[in-house]
Amino acid sequence: MTFNDIFKSSFLDNVTSVSVLDMVLTMVLAFCLGMFIFLIYKKTYSGVMYSSSFGVTLVALTMITSLVILAVTSNVVLSLGMVGALSIVRFRTAIKEPLDIAFLFWAIAVGIVLAAGMIPLAVFGSVVIGIILLVFANRKDSSNPYIVVLNCADHASETKALEYLQSNTKKCIVKSKTARQGNVEVNMEVRLKDDNTDFINTLSEIAGVSSAVLVSYNGDYMG
Repeated sequence: MTFNDIFKSSFLDNVTSVSVLDMVLTMVLAFCLGMFIFLIYKKTYSGVMYSSSFGVTLVALTMITSLVILAVTSNVVLSLGMVGALSIVRFRTAIKEPLDIAFLFWAIAVGIVLAAGMIPLAVFGSVVIGIILLVFANRKDSSNPYIVVLNCADHASETKALEYLQSNTKKCIVKSKTARQGNVEVNMEVRLKDDNTDFINTLSEIAGVSSAVLVSYNGDYMG
């Protein structure tokens, strides 16, 4: 094979550059592993609003990546052109959950490894990653911060509510306070002693407390 043969490109030659068996096997495995990633994403999701379209995107991304890499590995000239074409692609969609980035890279990595012919690595790696995510992503730690929003009628009810919170939580810090005529709103960061949140019910029954809200805090007011 000469140097010119390496860079020779013909449409008819490219038709048979990838066998039908390779195409079918790669696409089927990409779909199966994409569905596995989708199921792990569904089991480990802990955000506010679950988006089924993102899960479908993970399946499609795995298959599309496998398709592109399969074409790239069959032709040197095509691989060079593909790099230039993909370099102009820009995605502007904001990733709301940090863990979603891991799933996107996981889907892309599986597609690349599958199309490269490393099927055992793709399957074994996906199973290990899935188990790790299931174990750690669903763990609930009572030391995670929460936000308590209190609406009190006066200073006396505010004092009683704060004393009750300090005695029933591991840590209680006032983050903000808004005082209006006949109403005091206090936002506090608390750390729970355990997973029991019944104290918020008792808190709302204190005389002068009109409402008590407990919100999981992860950087935004989102649970």
